[in-house]
Amino acid sequence: MAQSKITMNDLKILVVDDNFDALNLVRRMLTDLGINQVLTANDGFEAMSLLGEDPDNDLVNIVLCDWNMPRMTGIELLRQIRTVDPSMPFVMITGSADIQSIKEAKSHGVSGYIKKPFSVAELKKKLSAMTRIVAHRQSD
Repeated sequence: MAQSKITMNDLKILVVDDNFDALNLVRRMLTDLGINQVLTANDGFEAMSLLGEDPDNDLVNIVLCDWNMPRMTGIELLRQIRTVDPSMPFVMITGSADIQSIKEAKSHGVSGYIKKPFSVAELKKKLSAMTRIVAHRQSD
């Protein structure tokens, strides 16, 4: 089956971060890239609640998540999401991309990383790579 073409405007992104300023900065960056379908969650529990309300996965097609959060870390959220949706594009946003952390996240199926601080151009590059995964998922 032919893959459908996905553009930035088609993306539906969930941004998860406990830091209000960081959450709003990422949302503004996404808007600058032409992405207007942006949901936000303040932690992993709120993210899972949002995703749990959407059994057909129409609400979100990419998760951008901070690694360090109280109550539920990014890696814990990744693990939870993988139990219900093994192929959901999940990009970890982290201030420390040490080898051990990268190995741990890869072992749980992370799709990619963005190291803080990052530019709009870096975010665009990462999301462009994720659009291929989204297109493949939609063609299945």
